[in-house]
Amino acid sequence: MMTEADYYAFFDDYLNDRLDAPVRQNLERRLAADPVLAERLADYQRLTGTLNAYGQRLRVSEKLRAIQAEIDAEQEQVLETGRPEMPVMRISRTEQWLREFWHGHRATMGVAASVAVLAVFATLLGLQWWNAHTQPTTRAVQYLSSKVDKLAKAQQKDRRVMNQVINQIGSTPATPVNPGKFSGTGFALTADGYVVTSYHVIDGADSVIIEGRDKQRLRVEPVFSDAAHDLTIMRVIDRNFRGFGRLPYTVKRRQAELGEKIYTLGYPREDQVYNDGSLSARSGFEGDTGFYQISIPVNPGNSGGPVLDDRGNLIGVISSRQMDVLSTAFATKSSYLARLVDSLSAAPHPHTYNLPKQNQLVGQTRPQQIRKLQDFVFVVKVFDRD
Repeated sequence: MMTEADYYAFFDDYLNDRLDAPVRQNLERRLAADPVLAERLADYQRLTGTLNAYGQRLRVSEKLRAIQAEIDAEQEQVLETGRPEMPVMRISRTEQWLREFWHGHRATMGVAASVAVLAVFATLLGLQWWNAHTQPTTRAVQYLSSKVDKLAKAQQKDRRVMNQVINQIGSTPATPVNPGKFSGTGFALTADGYVVTSYHVIDGADSVIIEGRDKQRLRVEPVFSDAAHDLTIMRVIDRNFRGFGRLPYTVKRRQAELGEKIYTLGYPREDQVYNDGSLSARSGFEGDTGFYQISIPVNPGNSGGPVLDDRGNLIGVISSRQMDVLSTAFATKSSYLARLVDSLSAAPHPHTYNLPKQNQLVGQTRPQQIRKLQDFVFVVKVFDRD
């Protein structure tokens, strides 16, 4: 019996024209007669396409880091020789800290203003240093001393403001500085802090927070996104996070059956909402085999929520609603999610994804299943410049 790895190797040989003519012809006859095999090949092509794009992004990132390293080396050489051939601006540790904070919390307008002012000021300071380089040394030193004093005072003031913002984000104050824009739903993928949601839920966000039924807020960051299948995997980055605990459901790796009873739990509003229905088609919009069509009444806030069968197996992730058909929605298949996680775990510099292996919801009544499920489903809130 062929394993998943055997199929992947076989499909790879077929797509790269490495099969003998009789074997290739036999496979093409099977593909024409067996829709399940044809769908497996289509899944493999989508998966490899996604991973190739991901690898390309990693290679571009490596090139950018290499360029930055060359720039840093040139700056070090200029400082050592004392003979600058062009204006050089050094970034202080404080400014670097501000940049990192800016990338993590752009939604806070006070921080954005502080970083913008400091960036302009630092640029002017570098240019002025270049102009002053040709002037008498004493005059240049006096000028730089006055500018550095002013910059230090401004940085101290802005650091105090930013520390207040960080403390407020890390806690759950009665009136938070920026509560975030209500966006959608997410759920735990692993016990140690990986979370799944829909890509369109967090697309364009500068930072993301998830909030559970107990109102505990956790900061998360995306580690992988697949726009074509509307999936994003995120990781909790809060220092005080100790894990979600044992997940009660498992990820179904096979196709769900047409007509199966299914249900979802999500956040179409600021409270968990349960809805049920059935699996109405094995493909999504315009026959896309990476999705199911499901007959569940959902709203935009349900996007990213889990879809489970009667036994408590995860079979999909709610993607989007077909607005011209009442109570019809689509869900990314869990079989694709499982294969994606397997491939990411085997890739260079992998994240470790320990998917749950034991289903605790089998044999439970629906209310019992929901009670065990509800602590692993979260509202997703995004922060951006607006």
